Amino acid sequence: MSIESGHEEISILKEIAELLNEGTDTKEILSGVLQKLLHVTGLQTGWIFLMDEHGTHHLAADAALPPALAHNQKRRMCQGTCWCVNKYNNHQLNKATNIMECKRIEDAIEEKAGETCGLTHHATVPLRAGQERFGILNVGAPNKTHFEKNELALLEAVAYQIGTALKRIKLTQREQETALVAERNRLARDLHDSVNQLLFSLSLTARAGVEMTANTEIKQTFSYIQDLAQEALGEMRALIWQLRPQGLENGLVSALKSYADMLGLSIKTKVSGATCIPGKVEEALWRIGQEALANCKKHAQITEAKLLFHTSSNGVALTILDAGCGFHYEENASIPSLGLKNMKLRTEALNGTFNLKSKPGSGTEIQIHIPF
Repeated sequence: MSIESGHEEISILKEIAELLNEGTDTKEILSGVLQKLLHVTGLQTGWIFLMDEHGTHHLAADAALPPALAHNQKRRMCQGTCWCVNKYNNHQLNKATNIMECKRIEDAIEEKAGETCGLTHHATVPLRAGQERFGILNVGAPNKTHFEKNELALLEAVAYQIGTALKRIKLTQREQETALVAERNRLARDLHDSVNQLLFSLSLTARAGVEMTANTEIKQTFSYIQDLAQEALGEMRALIWQLRPQGLENGLVSALKSYADMLGLSIKTKVSGATCIPGKVEEALWRIGQEALANCKKHAQITEAKLLFHTSSNGVALTILDAGCGFHYEENASIPSLGLKNMKLRTEALNGTFNLKSKPGSGTEIQIHIPF
C-alpha cells in the first residue's frame, strides 16, 4: 500500500470518520469518502454501488473510472450485472474480498468500448451495519491483481464506517418523516379547533342576520358574508384533509373517494390486484390523487371522474381521468401548471413514470406508475 506517512494515514482516516459522522447527503459523503480512501491507499479507481431490497444496484459514487466504464454516461456501470453484485445478492460477500477479474472491464474489452487504463481487477467490500446491508465498495488500480491482508483490513474498516453512516442517515430520515407527520397532525388539529370553528360560527351569525332584518340591502350583505364563510369553510376542510388524511387507514382508494365526496365530486373506481403498498408510495399517491381530483373539480368543469387502481408484486398504477373541458398539451412539452409539476416530481422521486394526456374538449387523463 502506498502511504506517504503513518501520520497522513491517521489524519485522512480521521477526516473520513468526521465526514461520515457529520454528513447528511448520501451522494455527497460517499463521493468524498471515496476520494479520500483512494488517496490514503494509493489506489486510483473506485466506485460504490448501493443496493435495494430487491438486489437492484445503482451507482452512488465513482472516482477516476477508465473511459471504457465512463463511456456513454457510465451506462455500463448503471446497467446489467457482474460477479461482485451477484455474490452480494447471493449473500456470498461477507467481508473484503479479492475479485480476480472485473466482468464489466472484460465486457468492455470484448466490445472494444474504450481504454481500460490497465484496470483488470478490483477489491470488493460489503457495506453493512450489523445485519443490515447497503451495497458494495469497489476499488482498484492499473495492473494491480492482488490485495494484501492489511489493505483489505483497512478497506473493511472504512466500509464498516460507511455502513454505519448510511444506517444513521436512514434513521435520521425516518425520524424527520415521523416528525413531519406529527407536525401536520398538530397543525390540522389547530386549524380544525380554531379557524374552522370560527368560520362555522361566522356562517351561523350571518344566517341569523339575514333572518333578523327586513332591510333588503342588509339581507344581501349578510347573505354575501354567509356565502364567503361557507366557501372559506370548504377550503379549510380541504386543507385539513391534505394535512391529515381521514380514512387512509382504510386504504388509499377509500380515502380518495372520501376526499372526492368532500369536494362534491362523484367518482367511479375500478380496483384490481392485491398487495401491500410501501408507506412512501401510498403517501405519494395520496398527495397526487388529491391534486388530480382537486383539478377535476376546479378546472375540468365536471362533477364526475374515474379512478383506476392496480397493484402487483412489483409496482402500482394509478389513473385518474375526466371528460371535462381539457386543455392543449403535447407529449414532451413542459408541464403547464405547478400542481401537475408537483405530481410529476413526486412520481419521479420514487423512480416512477408520470404521463399526462389532454386535449380541449376531450378531457384529461393522468397515469402514474411507481415500481417497488
